[in-house]
Amino acid sequence: MNIEIKKSKKPIKYDDAIKQMELRLSDINDKNSNELIWILEHEDIYTAGTSYKENEILDKTINLKKTKRGGKITFHGPGQLICYFVIDLKKRKKDIRKFISLLEKTIIDTLEYYNISSFSDKKNIGIWYKDKSKIKKVAAIGVRVRKWIAYHGFAININNDLKKYKAIIPCGIKDKDVTSLMQIQNQNYDDLENVLIKNFISNLKN
Repeated sequence: MNIEIKKSKKPIKYDDAIKQMELRLSDINDKNSNELIWILEHEDIYTAGTSYKENEILDKTINLKKTKRGGKITFHGPGQLICYFVIDLKKRKKDIRKFISLLEKTIIDTLEYYNISSFSDKKNIGIWYKDKSKIKKVAAIGVRVRKWIAYHGFAININNDLKKYKAIIPCGIKDKDVTSLMQIQNQNYDDLENVLIKNFISNLKN
């Protein structure tokens, strides 16, 4: 399994990231390149997936980027770990739901390493944490599949500005809040990207 691991230190512009993933997708389809797992961060940006609705934008002044990924509206910004990927499902089972489950398991396994118990929800894609009686989202997932190659990715809130979510209805879900790892448990998450990559590759092999 030849997967290139890429880690970007400086924030990557959203459009640039999408262009690079789409180029990689074409190269993989032509058998000219390895699959990719890419860890990065974006500057502040709101992105809307293919199933978003206009009434989910609460502040009409925000700069919203419409995308081809699945899902609704979310926010990206500093303090959030983004894991993009370009993974060839033709090498595995051509099962999109199974692949989403693999992503969910990867995030859950990674948070478990930090003694944080999280879970997935069949109705609401993403990873959730139960804070007393409230259920809050800690990671968002948005995937697109073209030519049986999966790309885009997921975002884990580590220490980002949660007030930014007030401008939208995150992922179209009105009755649940958003949280971050530092709000759940104040500890060192410097190694999180390495734990995540290890779990992702391990789950892809299974």
